[in-house]
Amino acid sequence: MQFDTQSLSKRQTFLFTIFAVLALMIFTPVKTYAFQDAQAGTEFNEYSGEVVDGSTNKSLVFATLTIEGTNISTITNTEGNFSIKVPKEMTDGNIIVSFLGYKTKSVAISTLEREKNKIELEVSVTQLSEININAPKDAKALVKETINRRDENYFSDPTLMTAFYRETIKKRRRNVSLSEAVVNIYKAPYKASKDDAVELYKARKSTDYNKLDTVALKLQGGPYNTLYVDIMKYPEYIFSNESINDYKFTFDRSTRINDRLIYVIKFDQHKEILEPLYRGELYIDVENKILTSAIFSLNITDKELAAKLFVRKKPAKVDVWPEEVSYRVDYREKDGKWFYGYSSVSMEFKVDWADKWFNSVYSTTAEMAITDWETNLGGELPKSRERIKKSIILNDEASGFSDPDFWGEYNIIEPEKSIESAIRKIQRQLRREERNSD
Repeated sequence: MQFDTQSLSKRQTFLFTIFAVLALMIFTPVKTYAFQDAQAGTEFNEYSGEVVDGSTNKSLVFATLTIEGTNISTITNTEGNFSIKVPKEMTDGNIIVSFLGYKTKSVAISTLEREKNKIELEVSVTQLSEININAPKDAKALVKETINRRDENYFSDPTLMTAFYRETIKKRRRNVSLSEAVVNIYKAPYKASKDDAVELYKARKSTDYNKLDTVALKLQGGPYNTLYVDIMKYPEYIFSNESINDYKFTFDRSTRINDRLIYVIKFDQHKEILEPLYRGELYIDVENKILTSAIFSLNITDKELAAKLFVRKKPAKVDVWPEEVSYRVDYREKDGKWFYGYSSVSMEFKVDWADKWFNSVYSTTAEMAITDWETNLGGELPKSRERIKKSIILNDEASGFSDPDFWGEYNIIEPEKSIESAIRKIQRQLRREERNSD
């Protein structure tokens, strides 16, 4: 059965704002510009290392590291590595390390080396007796109550957040494009219907056009792609009062985070629902009715429909099919209130050429982590001309990579080894261009 994109409901079109834009590349000389860091002097110490399971030595992906008593934080990357910049006046404090299913650990900053730190976490064991006491019987009712209690459990004040955003495009396993940005997020209260606003502070990119064939894959929407995965701020786009009945919810298992009992609830659309919805897992603090994390993906039941939803522009002789679309959102807690902390979107596309024997496989990932925040009681917002448009293509707005001190005191997500190689390559290219121009 075919669906017209016009008939899709608001809840769906929201997450379909994550557009992949395909356009013909015209190969012309591109001049890259390096940013200069305007900050004078180093007022922070930087520490790096990895977070692992203390028993198996397995890397822990997306573990959270927060400077105790502050809102400064970062996360580990997909290899379990981290880098965190600590203001010099705080180097006598502690870093709190937490990860779902593990005991939270406090690490004295004074005990850390500048590099190659290894932080081991212990698994938090859940007793069967805990699960049976006052256990909810209806998974769907628990999800609905969690959404209904967001006003009391999540930030109720306007908040100004600093975030690090990164998007990558790969052709098979090779990085062909990388864009990064530091943005300011003017987060509206969770109980307010007002949308969040985003302001671009710094951005940079690298693109290896030699690996892109004659097609350039570009991601439209920039930071909004990740920001709008905040289910608790925008529940109507996946679990509206009407659409929640299109899903089947079941209890799966339990785990712990920060000594809280967390229920894992699986959800999937009912078999008789034909339009593409989502499947995944919700991690809910069962006592306080708080969503702490969610991992889900799009059910690609109709490839042609999915292609219409995601592909905004493409050459006539090329077919583009989404193979996988997945999402993740994690929340953090401060003084009894929860807030958006990290999210990611990953998509894989197959590009079929009419005049070629072989197809190309592209994947794109966008992720954003909150690295600092403060209450915005005055409710200040950026001027309209300073806001990022929801149609932004960050790769078109940013310029080339510069020196390692580009971000100054701002925390970033530690790049993966493959991304580091891409960065080194563009840096070498810039140095060669500078020498040739002298």
